[in-house]
Amino acid sequence: MHNFQPKTLFLGKNLIYLPSCHSTNDVAAEKIQKESIFDGTIVITSDQTAGRGQRGNNWEALPGQNITMSVILKPDFLTATSQFRLNIAISLGVHEFLSKYVAENLRIKWPNDVYIGNRKMGGILIENTIAGSRLNYSIVGIGLNINQLNFSNDKAISLRLATCQDEFDLEKLIEELCVCLEKYYLQLKNGHIDKQKEQYLNMLYRYQETHVFSKNGSSFLGKIVDIADSGQLMLEVEGGIQYFGFKEVAFEIV
Repeated sequence: MHNFQPKTLFLGKNLIYLPSCHSTNDVAAEKIQKESIFDGTIVITSDQTAGRGQRGNNWEALPGQNITMSVILKPDFLTATSQFRLNIAISLGVHEFLSKYVAENLRIKWPNDVYIGNRKMGGILIENTIAGSRLNYSIVGIGLNINQLNFSNDKAISLRLATCQDEFDLEKLIEELCVCLEKYYLQLKNGHIDKQKEQYLNMLYRYQETHVFSKNGSSFLGKIVDIADSGQLMLEVEGGIQYFGFKEVAFEIV
């Protein structure tokens, strides 16, 4: 990361690189607690030993082969009740970045996993601190499978496996990712909320399709029809529309 120079206004201009760490989100949180951090600072590692995903899952990433990073933002223009808007903006940035390489079947699985077809390529984990009624710091953890060819989970996929290309230059990709993230973050800051929501729905995994979901071990048919302002998944099920929080419902994927 010695020549890291993203063509951005602020995102990624301040870089903290660690050859190895337990979790870039945890390192970012420690930095915030100890010192003043520039908006747009990124924490990157080549070897994340204890990466975390949604629902407390571990993130499998072999050293030096994937993107494992966290972006520190100060979205104090967002209220705590509207924090899912940041998830939407970040997901749009990740999707646009990857769409340069993946032409088809690239989707965001609610709330913010990255899928190619029915296989997971990466994920986003956003952890917010709140001051009063507004967001203070947001730590945006991003893990993307890039060059890794072998996974213990057969539902995982990498950019290299999906494209059948040679090894990717991780530094170049991270620079491109920073540009896309900043673009949609600034759009959000400038109030492009409805436009981003529409884009998010259009790229959402299984949107407007009837599929099997599960809650508390019981399966049921449902169709994603919208995302509430709070970030809840809105499913059309027998009997009407039901709302589900992040850990209240699971997708059943064959």
